[in-house]
Amino acid sequence: MNDIQTAAKPGANHSPPSSEDVAVIARLREARDRVKQEMAKVVVGQHEIIDSLLIGLLCRGHVLMLGVPGLGKTLMARTLARTLDMEFRRVQFTPDLMPADITGTDVMEEDHSTGKHRVSFMQGPVFTNFLLADEINRTPPKTQAALLQAMQEGEVSVGRETYLLKPPFYVVATQNPIEMEGTYPLPEAQLDRFMFNVVIDYLPEDDEVEVVVRTTAAPGPPIEPIFTGEDVLRFHDVVRKVPVAEDVVRYAVRLASASRPHRPESPDFVNHLVSWGAGLRAAQYLVLGGKARALLAGRAHVAPQDVQALAAPVLRHRILVSYRAEAEGASVEDVIARLLEHVKPA
Repeated sequence: MNDIQTAAKPGANHSPPSSEDVAVIARLREARDRVKQEMAKVVVGQHEIIDSLLIGLLCRGHVLMLGVPGLGKTLMARTLARTLDMEFRRVQFTPDLMPADITGTDVMEEDHSTGKHRVSFMQGPVFTNFLLADEINRTPPKTQAALLQAMQEGEVSVGRETYLLKPPFYVVATQNPIEMEGTYPLPEAQLDRFMFNVVIDYLPEDDEVEVVVRTTAAPGPPIEPIFTGEDVLRFHDVVRKVPVAEDVVRYAVRLASASRPHRPESPDFVNHLVSWGAGLRAAQYLVLGGKARALLAGRAHVAPQDVQALAAPVLRHRILVSYRAEAEGASVEDVIARLLEHVKPA
């Protein structure tokens, strides 16, 4: 089971950070600035997207990046991977990609010294630390599910055997808009396995000019790795130790709960515009992401503003608007904005 569902009870008391934790926190704050400096060598702007990628990495959550081709989704993921001294692999999803192309498969091998045959498992690209799943909605659901099982359980089942993935295991998936030809939209239950769904839009004119200048000039300085997989695992532990007040946890729960139609706490606009609301995982990720965001901002506690800042990427793929909303031109972004206006912190 995904460890987000087996975490300690929200609002429970946390032991004070050790001297080692304090050192890790200080290193984490420094690492954020250094990672952004390294990524700025290649990536122009997109600061909020980079923050979302870092928060997902620190929280052991996976990130789905949505945008039309040519906006730098793959470039951002690859550049972030270069700042990490971890094993990185990229898979280009295509309509003919099979599950075994992701997870691996059993192969028959011959021992030339004895002439006997044996079956051994050949690992697929999912056996890595940082996996870029490029254009995940270009492949059929059966292959999508092969990756999403690994994301959820941290393991791969082939035949009668189950193989554990070595942590840290971090997936960044890119997706084209489902209106484009040749795409297979991810089902809602599979979308829920991503911590964030971030939308990448066109750059402002000045930033676009900078991109054109850089990409038509000589290559810039190489990207330097900042921290290792062992550092990431230590960051995971420290993030979970960040204290959070019960009022903030209740705010996250009320925000997610208010998105569910036809419940006593549901506002009228949700009943009118929403077919399906966010589940429990939404509130968990709002709080856990808030912890990482607080640390990256140099704070030792979670504030309601952290929950509000993460509402869109956490809720965007967990709220299904109704046909009535589509007919009226109301988007999921509109629903989230109205939820933030309706549900206030205590």
